[in-house]
Amino acid sequence: MTNPPVDPRTLRVSDAEREHVVGLLQKAIGQGLIDLDEFTSRTDSALAAKTRAELNAVLTDLPGMVHREPSSPRHPQQLELRATMSTIRRAGRWVVPRTLVVRNRMGSTSLDFTEATIDHPEVRLELDVTGGSVELLLPDGATVATDDVEVTAGSLRDKVGGDLVGHPHFVVAGLVRAGSLTIRRPTYVRIGALVIRFPWKVGWDRD
Repeated sequence: MTNPPVDPRTLRVSDAEREHVVGLLQKAIGQGLIDLDEFTSRTDSALAAKTRAELNAVLTDLPGMVHREPSSPRHPQQLELRATMSTIRRAGRWVVPRTLVVRNRMGSTSLDFTEATIDHPEVRLELDVTGGSVELLLPDGATVATDDVEVTAGSLRDKVGGDLVGHPHFVVAGLVRAGSLTIRRPTYVRIGALVIRFPWKVGWDRD
């Protein structure tokens, strides 16, 4: 006779898991998702949680704040993209890891994050670009930091920026030699009920 499968939500949690969730709550208060009273209440609940169901309950309404059970499938934490005299493009519904490494040699790399799945509050991009171009298209609400980008005989155009940390927040670092880095949001033109997005995408206003 085989035993019935165990529901992961009923499994006991460790102190390390409780501390991890408290760390996520600290990020949530920093992003303005919860106030101080909510942070205190949720932290107390997290530290008192005995099962994964109880622990996850304090995060259910916080976008991007997910405590995954060890048995849950995880997305890759790092992705490396290489373009050597070629073009790499990511757009649509793709899964964004915590860290993206872009190695570009006289190529073109275009990363459109506007419809991507981003499960974490911060995405780090590490650049190693020589004679190539990199374009980042960020969604509304996102912010970016480029202080750690070193440009030699090239260009950096940041049309997003932002002093405050948005959601998600992109941290870009690395080297751009004789190449270009462009960071922007899409722009929209409305013609009646028709909405045209640049870069090119056509949709309809359903209101």
